[in-house]
Amino acid sequence: MSMEKGGNKKGNRLAGVVLVGVVVLSLGLLLFLYFPYPELVIGEEQPVHFSHRVHVTDKRIDCRYCHSLAGRSLNAGMPEVSKCLGCHEYIIPNHPEIRKLKGFMERGEPVPWVRVFYNPDHVYFPHFRHIRRGIACEECHGDVGKEDRLKTKTFYMGFCLGCHRKPSIHASVECTACHQ
Repeated sequence: MSMEKGGNKKGNRLAGVVLVGVVVLSLGLLLFLYFPYPELVIGEEQPVHFSHRVHVTDKRIDCRYCHSLAGRSLNAGMPEVSKCLGCHEYIIPNHPEIRKLKGFMERGEPVPWVRVFYNPDHVYFPHFRHIRRGIACEECHGDVGKEDRLKTKTFYMGFCLGCHRKPSIHASVECTACHQ
């Protein structure tokens, strides 16, 4: 009986060591990925710190206010600096990030935003068709209202076909619908 107790203690000790090892390795992997690739964990760094969470969730600004081309173009477009300053000329105008925006405006430069959503080059994706069909931005882009910095995402055929095949969508799954 004492042999079993001793064996049990060794087994428990070994299980504890293994658990600690797994936790340490997991944290190590997370830190290894976080420091060289923070965009994988917290999203892409942008030239001006912009929080979708603040603008979409807290301030309740519709996506299409800033991405005004979405309803009439292939691309949703990025807002002109003047669009940002339309509000921020009066709202926190002296914040360091707003001063960066003003600097771009004064130099007549667009903000060099880092792109985060990609379609492969051979894909024809008209935003306007999807918007006109009533497909919400969140269907493809996710709940960006929860994110301060957006993570890079490439849309692949399986993702798009998953939606096109839904009976409620009635979208073409012919090759030429997306590959023109």
